[in-house]
Amino acid sequence: MRWSVTIGSFKGTAVRIHVTFLLLLGWIGFAAYQRGGAIAARDSVLFIVAIFFCVVLHEFGHILTARRYGIVSREITLLPIGGVADMERMPDKPGQELLIALAGPAVNLVIAVGLILFLGAIDLSDAVEIGDPSVNLLKRLAAVNIFLAAFNLIPAFPMDGGRVLRAALSIWMGKERATRIAAQIGQGFAFLLGFLGLFGNPLLLFIAIFVYIAAAGEAQMTSMSEAARGLKAADAMETRIAVIDRGATVREAIDILLATSQDEFPVVDASGRLSGFLSRSNIVEALQGSDPGAPIAPFMRREPATIGVGESIDAALPKLTGGEAVGVVDADGRLLGLLTRQSLAEIMMIKEARPDWRFSPRDDSPPTVA
Repeated sequence: MRWSVTIGSFKGTAVRIHVTFLLLLGWIGFAAYQRGGAIAARDSVLFIVAIFFCVVLHEFGHILTARRYGIVSREITLLPIGGVADMERMPDKPGQELLIALAGPAVNLVIAVGLILFLGAIDLSDAVEIGDPSVNLLKRLAAVNIFLAAFNLIPAFPMDGGRVLRAALSIWMGKERATRIAAQIGQGFAFLLGFLGLFGNPLLLFIAIFVYIAAAGEAQMTSMSEAARGLKAADAMETRIAVIDRGATVREAIDILLATSQDEFPVVDASGRLSGFLSRSNIVEALQGSDPGAPIAPFMRREPATIGVGESIDAALPKLTGGEAVGVVDADGRLLGLLTRQSLAEIMMIKEARPDWRFSPRDDSPPTVA
């Protein structure tokens, strides 16, 4: 995720902090300093750091459980609204998803029980005063972990409870319909949070926007995954595409850009192998910063995402939903076509119109240059 820095890693998963989280710490520290001086600022920042350490443990509960089923997470990013684990996919079996979803809240409950046992007992009237620095930090942290477990079990996306609900519904009605129902509940919950945020709590508005977008994104991702199930890259790739030669100039790239409405342009070498991608903005940036006769290659995005022509397109879905194009290549790495969000959306429309539609295989001919 952009605007984030890595602070460490555990078992191959990087822990990153987004710059907005650092701004949150600064704002909380400054506000506490104005109220109670340096000691209050220190205690407030320490409490927030402790909470987010528990959030990291929560996310690792999901990650380590998912790893048992071969699902890898490359990083966790800490945001002001919590932690986001970048899992490559979710399992197809409802039982596995159920265990992964419950693992995070279970970690919070274990932390809360551990703190309560350590303290001997806690006075609930004190523990609920989470924002009061005069209350023991560990008591407040125990209360926060109970709250995190309960909040995340709300049956609405993107909370863990939404995934629990989807896993349960998937047993009876299939994953796509179950996701649609859980996402609709999540969006309804987002509207409720937004309404409450109008009464003087702007953070709730921010959380509501995130919940709404995440719920819609989850529904879209699942619909794409179901539409792509069983399809090979050859079934969905675009072949009538414009490509740019690696040795082309900025002027030649501009001519190709003006001749098509394509958003992503593959850059190929003399043998037709994919070297990178140029977006329309990349080409315009090259025109602004270089002579029209200068080479275009330095402006391309290197290490392009690729998929074999005979491979299932499931592996390309994370890249496609992120807005990136994926090159379809043969065994020798030569470009045969492109997978884009638009091509996948067209597959979805065709399958919705005719669920029994069968896609015929294509030959391994190179792309037609527009």
